[in-house]
Parts: sequence; structure tokens; C-alpha cells
Amino acid sequence: MNLSVNIAGIQMKNPVTTAAGTFGEGAPFQEFIDLSRLGAILAKGTSLEPWQGNPAHRVVETPSGMLNSIGLQNYGVEGFIAKKLPFLKQIGIPVIVGVFDKTADNYARIVERLSREEGISGFEANLSCPNIEEGGKTFCDYPELMFEVVKKMRQATDKPLIAKLSPNVTDIVSVARAAKEAGADALSLINTVVGMRINTKTRAPYLGTNTGGLSGPAIRPIAIAKVFLVAQAKLGLPIIGMGGIQNADDAIEFLLAGATAVAVGTANFVNPRAVIDVLEGIERYMREHNIADINNLIGGVKLY
Repeated sequence: MNLSVNIAGIQMKNPVTTAAGTFGEGAPFQEFIDLSRLGAILAKGTSLEPWQGNPAHRVVETPSGMLNSIGLQNYGVEGFIAKKLPFLKQIGIPVIVGVFDKTADNYARIVERLSREEGISGFEANLSCPNIEEGGKTFCDYPELMFEVVKKMRQATDKPLIAKLSPNVTDIVSVARAAKEAGADALSLINTVVGMRINTKTRAPYLGTNTGGLSGPAIRPIAIAKVFLVAQAKLGLPIIGMGGIQNADDAIEFLLAGATAVAVGTANFVNPRAVIDVLEGIERYMREHNIADINNLIGGVKLY
């Protein structure tokens, strides 16, 4: 069986990777799984300068999922290079680094700096950050802001650039098209859905920032629909599908909807072997259905 896929020049030996922010750089998971079996690792990544993250509480469970408001706490780009990148490089699989910040220029500075380091295959732009130069508007919510930040990143690096899209928009296809026109090589979707929980005893929100990002199985039907809509728009960009994947059947739904690869996120908190379970389940599915090439599944949904 051929399980290899290609994401904008990043050759993955199988379509399974990790959703940024849920796997760190992989070190905590190495006692449970062989990290080298993954198709790639999508590391949480870095802002330009260190971020402290959001005030507590940062996480709360919900039915079929969780809300988080971590605030992208990280060491900054130089800290990432010194403390995180050495381990990532030794795994022996493609490393895609998440990038996030509060201005388009800072996004560009980060990828320019990281592009000088060996062992990085590409970048995923997490654009769910407020643009402080545009009154706090979130980059991924507006096609013009998406275009601006991706274009500046494109000018700063020759490495593959993946734009991560938010479901919290009216027309996700228009945002995806703006990312392509600005120079994105691939897309990740979806990021978390905005959600909230309130403690009825204290009448206060559970999260220190009031609202947070909903992830887990609760958002999977939303994610599959968004992947399908963008794939049907035929923009010519490969898609990494994510959002509530718990097992192989979930992953295969994303592939059938049009994703070229899949990323496992919240499931890692519940099952440290989740990514390997998904991979092995895909292999079983292919054997049982006599599928010789994983690429034959991509976009294979039979519509009414």
C-alpha cells in the first residue's frame, strides 16, 4: 500500500500529523509512541518575542470536547530555536512550525529567522490572532488581512507556507482564496470554534478570558463541512484537515471530503497513542477495502 502524500512539496510517508499546540514538540509522547512513524509533526511554534499566555483558568471540559484559552504561551523565536528545535530535528520526519503574532510584519520576521535554520520543512500560519494595527481584528476573519499577512510571509521565505483557517467566518472560501492569491501553498482547516461556559454557582465564566476555542469531537461535523466547501472550490491547494479526529474513521471522513492529510489534536490529551491508532486504523481500512493508494481516497466522497 502507498500511504505517502505530498503537501506543497513536503513529502509525508503517511497522511497523519499532529495539530499544533496539542503535541508540543513531541517529547512528552516519545515514551508512548515511535514519533518517527508519523507523516510529519506540526509543532506549536512561536511568536517573535516570548508570550506569557492568558490568565487562569485556561481549560474547561465541554460535552464532547474542551474549551481552551492558553494564549499561545511560548518562548519566542530564539527560545524555540534553542529549546525546541533540536529535539524536533532528531525525530527524522518533516517538521512544520506554527507561526503566530500580532502584526503582519512580525509574522514575516519569524519565518525569515526560522528559514535560516536547518531541519524545518515548512510553516503553518496560525492567523487566529488579533491584529493590533487593525484595531484587534483577527487576521483569519477578513480576506484582506489574510492576504496582507500571507503575502508578507511569502516574501520572507521560500519554504512551503500553510495558512490555517478559522471556521468563525461567514465565507471560508473567500478567505481561502485570499490566502492562495497571497502565495499560500496549502491550507489547514479548521482552527477552533469560539465557545463559552459559565459556572452557574459563581455566575462567572470558567475561562479567565471569558470565551475560548472549542475543540474535540463536537466540532468534527463543522470541520468536515468546511474542508468539503474549500475542496469543492477547487483552489488547487492541498488541505490538512483537522477538528475532532479521534479514530481512523474520523480521519477517513476528512480525506473523502477533500483533505490530503489529517492532524490529530484534542485526542492526544485523552489518548497519548491517538496518532498511531489513527494511522494503524487507516492501514486496516485500506487493506479491508483493497485500496492500494491513499491518494485514491482524497476527495472520494460520493455526492447525491
